[in-house]
Amino acid sequence: MQRRIRRDSFRTQYYEEYAYILDVLPFAPPRIVSRTRWQGPVAQAIGEDYFTLLELIPRPGVSLEVGERVFIGKGKRDKISKILGRISYEDLTANAKDELRRIVELIVEKHEDRFVRFFNEARPITTRFHSLELLKGVGKKLLWDILKERERKPFESFEDIKSRTRLSDPKKAIVERILEELMGNEKYYLFVKWRRLFNR
Repeated sequence: MQRRIRRDSFRTQYYEEYAYILDVLPFAPPRIVSRTRWQGPVAQAIGEDYFTLLELIPRPGVSLEVGERVFIGKGKRDKISKILGRISYEDLTANAKDELRRIVELIVEKHEDRFVRFFNEARPITTRFHSLELLKGVGKKLLWDILKERERKPFESFEDIKSRTRLSDPKKAIVERILEELMGNEKYYLFVKWRRLFNR
């Protein structure tokens, strides 16, 4: 899957190609109406590549289902009329928050190779702190085990990581980190590009 990244002199913009529906509102909330005057249905979704939280307007007559994967990239969209923009975790409905973990788990499972590559390629953030240590359960001792094992032979799957290190559930560690980043209170961001603007 190709990820579109546009660079300019001010910022990098990360564009999602696909998103998963978290909730569908029959009517736009007041904060959207006051900004856009749109009063129709609105879907809340999470991007597949950068975990961007978004609000979308479906095409007329289109019925969206929670958990559905929809195309939101440039070009003809069969189900989405407009991308209203990025939202924060606090903007999610209670239903969307309830669905978030399940959808993040689904994305991580679907793109296992991408997250296994993170274990193989992750680098230090500072001279004393490694990006792998941002994963829950990874302390100094386990960090050195992971680094030693990946130098011997790159990891091939979550199961391979689990069998060769003392990290009991690599997938869960990734999911938990993504959820923490989505809440927006972290100093470092590994997977969520929430600070970047999504504007088109």
